[in-house]
Formats: sequence, structure tokens, C-alpha cells
Amino acid sequence: MRRFQYGTALSAACAALLLTGLTGCGGSGGAAGVSASRAESAPADVPAVAADGAAKASRGPEAQDGAGRTAGKNIASEVTVTAQERQVIYVARMTVRAKEVTAAVQKAKQVVTGAGGYLAKEQTNSSDGGDGTAELEFKIPPARYAEVLTSLGRDLGKQLSLNQGTEDVTMQVADVNSRLRSAQQALDSLRTLLKKANTIGQVLEVEREIAAREADLESLQAQQKELATQVSMATLTLSVVGPVTVVEPPSEDPPGFLGGLATGWKALVSFVKVALTVLGVLLPWLLLVAPVVALVVFLARRSGRRRATPPPPPMRPGGGSPPTPAPVRPETAAPPVRHESPAPPAPPGPAAPEKS
Repeated sequence: MRRFQYGTALSAACAALLLTGLTGCGGSGGAAGVSASRAESAPADVPAVAADGAAKASRGPEAQDGAGRTAGKNIASEVTVTAQERQVIYVARMTVRAKEVTAAVQKAKQVVTGAGGYLAKEQTNSSDGGDGTAELEFKIPPARYAEVLTSLGRDLGKQLSLNQGTEDVTMQVADVNSRLRSAQQALDSLRTLLKKANTIGQVLEVEREIAAREADLESLQAQQKELATQVSMATLTLSVVGPVTVVEPPSEDPPGFLGGLATGWKALVSFVKVALTVLGVLLPWLLLVAPVVALVVFLARRSGRRRATPPPPPMRPGGGSPPTPAPVRPETAAPPVRHESPAPPAPPGPAAPEKS
């Protein structure tokens, strides 16, 4: 009975949460009903409105048009449209050829830092022959994003390529925020129910549900933080190459059969490279292990042959090998003994007549 009452209380709490969410939806309908009731409860104003309409009709159509335009302006002035702030992630990739890679990298860091950004990742390969490369990943405020791109492409050297992309995550951010609020409200309701629990079973059940809700809440908070980080700072991947570095343009496979054939050939070449790499890694070990394995196999076979050889015949007491028996000739051999079965007795014949 207590479990039934506890389940009823939990269901009532969930229903209260749903009714709280639906209260906002019913607010506009309630306001409209109140306005209508007020209009019906004031019949004394109807004659005045009718008289005003008659006066406007006597003024002519021009007066009515002017009044309509004035009313339209008043309605338009009362309505305000709130522009929803878009949540956009900016991503760009730029390749620049510079005379000195190290100096260009330092210049890029100064430009980004001056705009309020920071360096997130750096990979530099320096060389004396002028073929050094560097790859930098910057985080830039969206307000200075276009300015930084223009400055880097102009001041570092010759801009070879620039690829930009955007991703609108407004709906995703709104969804995460809404789910986060709902999860927080549900967690608060469960904590209230925990204070009203009477038995150990009820306490354990509510605590288990609270733990699950807290895990969901932490996951939503992590998603919200990640989206906020991506939206608040644009990402720029800058590649700086030396004056003699060969930059290969990104290859695009043609669609259809030729594209599939090219993809299959690349996969085959990659597989052969991986197989040769594995063989090169295992070859030194094979050279070391193969002689040991061959020696073990040889010894095993040799011991097997020794076990299969029959033992030699015993020696005579006086020495020498035992005499070999002479072969038996056919004419001196005893004839084989034949075992014949006895003949059956003859049947008795007719009795002879007696002589008188």
C-alpha cells in the first residue's frame, strides 16, 4: 500500500511538471477570454461607438482612409519583432607561402593575439633549404574573424588558398538549453520527493533516479559548454610553407565508376604499404627465431627415428651371433596331416530268410 501511495506521489509530481510547462501555452488564450468578457460586460459603450462610426461616415471616404492609415500606424508601432540571435560556428583554413617560415609564424601569432585570440595548436618543421612548413590552429573572436583573415593573407606572404565554412547551431543550442532546464526541474522535484520518502525502498529508488538524472544533467552541461566554446571563438587553421615547398592541391575523385576505381586502387596501394611495413617489422624477428625452430624440429625428428628402430637379437653365451636356421626343403618336409571324419554306418539291409 505504501508503494502504491509513493508511486502515486511520483506520478503527481511529473504531472505537475507537465502542467507547469503548459501554463505558458494557455496564457494567451486566457488573456483573450478576459478581453472578450470585458467587451461583453460594457454595453454602454456601444452607442458611443456607433455614433462615432456615423460621424466618420458623414465625413466621406477620405476621412475614413485617413483614419484607417492612422489606426494601422498605431498597430504597427505597438508590435515589436524580436530578432533571434543566431549561433554560428566559423571554420576556415588558409595556406600562405612566406619567405621565412619562422618570421611568418611569429607575425601570425602577434596578429591573432592582438585581435583577442590565442594559439590552440602548433606544428613546425624547420629547414635551412627554404622548404620548411608550419601548421597553426588559432581561436579568434567572431567579431574580428574577417579582419584577421584579411590581415594574415596580406601581411604574411602570398596567399595560396582559403577555405571558409559556417555551421548554424541555433536550434541545437536551444534544444540543449531546453533539455537542461527540464532536467534541472525534474532533479529538484526528485530531491523534494526524497525528503518525503518513508521506507528504505523508497529512498533507494529515489536516489537511483536522482543519480540517473544527475548523469543526464552533467552530459547536457558538457554539451552546452562545448557549443558555447565553438560559437564564442572561430577556428582558423593556418599553413605556412617556405618559398620552395611544393604544395599539392587537394585531389577530388570523379563520381561514378572512375571515382570508385580510383578509390579502390588507393585502398589497394595503402594495403600493400601496410603489409610491407608489417613484413619489415617482423623480418628481424624471423631471422632470429627461424634457426631455433629449425634446430628443435631436427632434434624432434631424430629422436623419433631412434624410437622406431627395432632392438638387435640377443648374443650367444660363447660369443658370436646365433645360428640362422636352415630353410626347409619341400621334399623333406613332412606331409601335412589330414584329419578325416569317420564314415557314417551303413543302413541295415533286409533280413535273410531262414532255411528249414
